[in-house]
Amino acid sequence: MESIALNGRMARWQILLSEFDIVYVNQKAVKGSAIADFLASRALEDYEPLNFDFPNEYLMYIATTEEDPQEGHPWNLNFDGASNAVGNGIRAVLVSPNGDHYPITSKLDFDCTNNIVEYEACIMGIRAAIERKIKVLEVYGDSALVIYQLKGE
Repeated sequence: MESIALNGRMARWQILLSEFDIVYVNQKAVKGSAIADFLASRALEDYEPLNFDFPNEYLMYIATTEEDPQEGHPWNLNFDGASNAVGNGIRAVLVSPNGDHYPITSKLDFDCTNNIVEYEACIMGIRAAIERKIKVLEVYGDSALVIYQLKGE
């Protein structure tokens, strides 16, 4: 609205809105500040930094395995993709029945539409679930086209 040559409608809007103290803030700044305010309002009081001291230098890895992986309990898959002029990115998060999160992200090296990006994100998440030998999976995404096609509708 700072252009010297304003068309009729924009000029009328500028005159009507000039009595108010309106400050234009671009969308990216609003999103960033909203996220920063949200995170600052939920800071942990009892935060303790991680201790990276490894007491046994001969021990390389400790893992626990379950003999009966929760067979009847469903895992969740959340997927999303983004396509814009900068590039194409996809992400998926597998959530175990006990609440553990396993994020997977990737950047696509080919041009594609938003729908293709959503399909690729879903496929990547399903492949990760297959690699983990997950038997029951609930899939969530924001693409109605992909979800309805997965459901066979």
